[in-house]
Amino acid sequence: MVLEETISDSQVLRAGFLTRNRMCLVVFVFAAIFAVALFSSFVLAYNFKFILYPKPVVAYMWLTQLYLPLLAISLPIKLLVFHFTGQFRGSWRYVGLADVFGVISASLVASFVFLSAYFIVENLWTNIFGQALIDRPPGPLLRQSAVFSVDWAATIMFVCAAKVLVRFYYEDVQSSGTVGAKTRVLIIGAGDTGEGLLRELLRSRQDRYEFAGFLDDEVAQLHGRIHGVPVIGRTGDIRKLCEERAVHEVLIARPDLTPRNMRALVEKCEGTGVVFRTIPAVTDVVEGRVKVTQFREVDIADLLGREPVVLDKDKIGHQIRGQVALVTGAGGSIGSEMCRQIAEFQPRRLILVERFENALFEIDRELRGSYPHLDIEPFVADITDRERLDSLFRSQHPAVVFHAAAHKHVPMMERNAGEAIKNNIVGTGTVADVAIAHDVSRMVMISTDKAVNPTSIMGCTKRVAEMYVQGLTSCGRTEFITVRFGNVLGSSGSVVPIFREQILRGGPVTVTHPEMVRYFMTIPEAAQLVLQAGAMGKGGEIYVLHMGDPVRIVDLARDMITLSGLRPGTDIDIVFSGTRPGEKLFEELSNEGEHIGDTAHPKIGVWKHRPEDFQAVLTGIEQLKNLADLGNLADIRRVLLGIVPEYDFEKESHADHAGKPTVTPSPVK
Repeated sequence: MVLEETISDSQVLRAGFLTRNRMCLVVFVFAAIFAVALFSSFVLAYNFKFILYPKPVVAYMWLTQLYLPLLAISLPIKLLVFHFTGQFRGSWRYVGLADVFGVISASLVASFVFLSAYFIVENLWTNIFGQALIDRPPGPLLRQSAVFSVDWAATIMFVCAAKVLVRFYYEDVQSSGTVGAKTRVLIIGAGDTGEGLLRELLRSRQDRYEFAGFLDDEVAQLHGRIHGVPVIGRTGDIRKLCEERAVHEVLIARPDLTPRNMRALVEKCEGTGVVFRTIPAVTDVVEGRVKVTQFREVDIADLLGREPVVLDKDKIGHQIRGQVALVTGAGGSIGSEMCRQIAEFQPRRLILVERFENALFEIDRELRGSYPHLDIEPFVADITDRERLDSLFRSQHPAVVFHAAAHKHVPMMERNAGEAIKNNIVGTGTVADVAIAHDVSRMVMISTDKAVNPTSIMGCTKRVAEMYVQGLTSCGRTEFITVRFGNVLGSSGSVVPIFREQILRGGPVTVTHPEMVRYFMTIPEAAQLVLQAGAMGKGGEIYVLHMGDPVRIVDLARDMITLSGLRPGTDIDIVFSGTRPGEKLFEELSNEGEHIGDTAHPKIGVWKHRPEDFQAVLTGIEQLKNLADLGNLADIRRVLLGIVPEYDFEKESHADHAGKPTVTPSPVK
């Protein structure tokens, strides 16, 4: 311990000395370089006669009557020019091409000033004292003019050489003493981003890496070398090259790589055990928020995501900026992201409504830290409590309401159908009724694709809630807009965090059925859709994001295992447990009599839905209220079927969700 403290203290003292005297050392080094450059220029201009002349007295004359007077003129000029052009402030350890151009520019200016000063001083000296300032030694006088040109070139060469030697010392000599096992890395992308990543890794002395090579699909890059690292093949060869070269990690340096192509790379490496990492977003690197070397592990969202939704921020801002906005379910996955997105548009006040105080506390604390000037009001409240909501709306006067509160877990709601009725139907109805009573300008309800041809209590109750708010469109000044979307990556209780937890425990990963497919979107994507729909709607519409291709859940499980650096079916088993009550094998996009129409936004569609008998809906809801606490699932299903004719609660029996779970190793694709 004493030795460690002694070493630490000495390092601190040495670093402190260098830091305090850095500028003096830099000036001294530059002065020495300039002196050597000028001396070299005489040697080269006079063909080494300066130092090889047989008579010492003549060599002395060269030194005292020509070199030293010129040095006295050139040295202060060069030091001043290099100082004012910023050459003393750059870090030699990270020298690059821009630094070389800076040295060339500074040398050019210094040489011009040096040459001008020489002739001015010599003429003044001759006119005043009647003799030349510099007594020229024997030799052709024309050679002296070459001294200035050679001095300019020598200055550039010696300064750049000194900086390159310092960089070489830090990147190669000092790092060569590192011992221990290194991680073999393969870099995807031999373009500017890949080159920058490798350069930064070399500069920052990331000594734990050994670079196996680059992969790139550009023919011009193949078989080339970047900073000594070869381009060894195309991305299609990734599996073979990872196995041949015993690669541990793959660094993806392709900002333009689409999620589909990234997923193809991951799936090709299934079973190899490599870990995938990617660089930060280019905008974050350019704006200086992160470094290119701060790469992160590739997440499942990178493989399933789509191009970001481009928002009409002017239209959204017009609806929110300066208004009082209220979010129900503000502590949930979607609700909390809604709060973050809304805060960006500077509402006059943001009201958070949540019945779970811990979740409310967390989002309130986060928003106050991120938006200290935003007026935030958190309220613990249950959306089924009419009196509480009346009081809250009366005191806060919200202009726009985003209704995210709901029970969403399909199997759980099959066992607690009464609670699904209370929260999803009665709660939504209460929020909508209070919004009308207090002249809220618009209410945006968040729904689900499980409301389409529902087979579950959860999906059916959400469909009833949609029908109710649509029926209120003509009942007041409030505009009601509904937004449907699919599964949200990373939301609480969703499949991704469950799989991640199972992988961390060592498996197995549980998948209900090998043919189960779902549509996915990210939480920010879902929140953006809600905001955009809220700005576009005129009342009564149901909007949906164009969700792309569905994903098989078993493929999702395999990809997550692969991304963890493990092998599906070898390190982690996949268990097929059978579908659960209320689950579909695939989600449908429209009810009978509905279709998707286009909107002004290219990634948002609008449901063209059939008209409903609103009075029949109201009658059915009253019956459901009476049944909610009785726990009679058969009666609840019967009433729901009367409201939603496409509700097929027997469809779940078509899939085998009973029986013994099976363990199925995942074949390598």
